[in-house]
Amino acid sequence: MKKITLSSELEELLPEELNSAERELLESAKSVSKRAYAPYSGFHVGSAVLLENGQILQSSNQENVSFPTGVCAERLVLGYAGANFPDSAPVMLAVVAQRRGEEEWAGVSPCGICRQTINEVENRFGKPITLLILKSDGNVLRIPGISHLLPLKFDDLNQ
Repeated sequence: MKKITLSSELEELLPEELNSAERELLESAKSVSKRAYAPYSGFHVGSAVLLENGQILQSSNQENVSFPTGVCAERLVLGYAGANFPDSAPVMLAVVAQRRGEEEWAGVSPCGICRQTINEVENRFGKPITLLILKSDGNVLRIPGISHLLPLKFDDLNQ
């Protein structure tokens, strides 16, 4: 038997420890979360991506009564980025969430499908995407690439 140990690297930052680009990206994600279409779950997710060309794109989750045809905010913004800016790699992705009727921000993390999608984008451009995840206490997790959230990622159909 061989024992394998997996580890992840995460930083937890206070809001005042964020740099200006990180603050701007999180504010963009918060803003777009207000426009989520989430009549079923009441869970409003916003995501914003910073491209290497300096452009910030944003999206929110869009639900559908016919589960699972809704789309997560992360996948929607990365798909839009890939379709409209195919030569500009995403360098940072922020994710926030809020429950309908609540003032506080909710804890959130990309789902498995979103994690695999982020992995695909990292593979496409050959570089990691820094993830910023707003926690319910207002602090932010900074993660230096999807491998820290998805250590056994699926990369190759031929393996």
